[in-house]
Amino acid sequence: MTKMKNGFPEGFLWGGATAANQVEGAYDLDGKGLTTADMVRFIPKEKRKNGHALDVTKAEIDAILAGQETDIRFPKREGIDFYHHYKEDIALFAEMGFKTFRLSIAWSRIFPNGDDKEPNEAGLAFYDAVFDELLKYGIEPLVTLSHYETPLNLTLKYNGWADRRVIGFFTKYAETVFKRYQDKVKYWLTFNEINIIAISPYTGGGVLTEDAKNKLELSFQAGHHQFVASALATKLAHEIIPDVKVGCMLARMATYPATNNPDDILLAQSINQQNLFFTDVQARGEYPSYMERFFSDHDITIQKEVGDDEILKEHTVDFISFSYYMSLSASANPAGQTAGGNFMGGVKNEYLETSDWGWQIDPKGLRYTLNDFYTRYELPLFIVENGLGAYDTVTADGKIHDDYRIDYLRKHIEQMREAIADGVDLMGYTSWGPIDLISASTSEMSKRYGFIYVDKEDDGSGTLKRSKKDSFDWYKKVIASNGADLD
Repeated sequence: MTKMKNGFPEGFLWGGATAANQVEGAYDLDGKGLTTADMVRFIPKEKRKNGHALDVTKAEIDAILAGQETDIRFPKREGIDFYHHYKEDIALFAEMGFKTFRLSIAWSRIFPNGDDKEPNEAGLAFYDAVFDELLKYGIEPLVTLSHYETPLNLTLKYNGWADRRVIGFFTKYAETVFKRYQDKVKYWLTFNEINIIAISPYTGGGVLTEDAKNKLELSFQAGHHQFVASALATKLAHEIIPDVKVGCMLARMATYPATNNPDDILLAQSINQQNLFFTDVQARGEYPSYMERFFSDHDITIQKEVGDDEILKEHTVDFISFSYYMSLSASANPAGQTAGGNFMGGVKNEYLETSDWGWQIDPKGLRYTLNDFYTRYELPLFIVENGLGAYDTVTADGKIHDDYRIDYLRKHIEQMREAIADGVDLMGYTSWGPIDLISASTSEMSKRYGFIYVDKEDDGSGTLKRSKKDSFDWYKKVIASNGADLD
């Protein structure tokens, strides 16, 4: 009889996760080119559509580049100035005991226009310095190649990932950084939350859709190009880097039927299939049959080239990583209250609490998600984003008492432990935003996730001073005990 696993495995990778466009700043220094993220404005809550402020039109980009947007702030250009504070920040991560740190490389630091012939040495040198600093403390870099920032030139010249030629530019970029950092980085992710290209094509792939006859078809075509690019990058990594591990990354939003009504059950199943389609392709190496009906119903035809199917089949990922913040509920006949979410929302689940931003908090949904993934793929799993965006208050003595964040994380880590006991192979956990950063979906600073407080406000004011929250010492204790001490 097999003995049940008890607790987290030895060598479990505890840490935190960020993205270049949300922390680095220095958007125009040392040869860096503009990206799609640099065009995202700060829009107050009352003026936002669909709860986020992400999609940008060609007309808006033209106006920004022509200098007609002088009174608008672009917070992702500023970040929290990790570019100049990385040593201080990494020292704090090391103090917490991080085993790994997930970060992304800004493609436009390496190839400012995306299609340049030669890489930018200053950009390569910056990441050399960051990786060296991490390794000095024994922290393994976990690096995302593309995290919601496409070089702006690729959007203006090719319409981003809608154009197949971008595959070649991406693989050149991937090969460049694989060769440069082959002795420093052994864990890589290709595209962050790759499924978001079907929800926000501009965010996920630098694709402008306002002139498209079939926006959904354009989005899925761009997604196909990313699938091929991801497979080719995986192939390159395996050829260049000894003992490398390459993963895909999905924004997993497990969807429950709102009731036992078979219509709700079928709708939830369909939504889950559309979400898991992206990992099905990258982990199983082929388009699943259930998408044939979806494509037919939405007049979508995917243009493939000879050899694409073979590329996808031969170069699948080594592990599956994903973000998990909440679950969703679906109703075929929605009525009453709705709930917000990470790019998507649903009907309100009466059994769950909600965050300051209306996201439903569902720790047991993480256990469900882990078991569902592992049953489906039987590949190692890695939770690379999970956290609570909340308003934090600094007390008169400079303290930040964030018991609500500790409570959120404790309940999710408990369910991770349960999933491991269920038999799930879980590699690690990197909480989202170990240090306060610019929100991806709203460009706010006030939506804080970190164990480390950064003195900066939504209007850009502040000293950028770093301060420890109560959760800092709590997470340090969690890591030191390998998840055994959650009190």
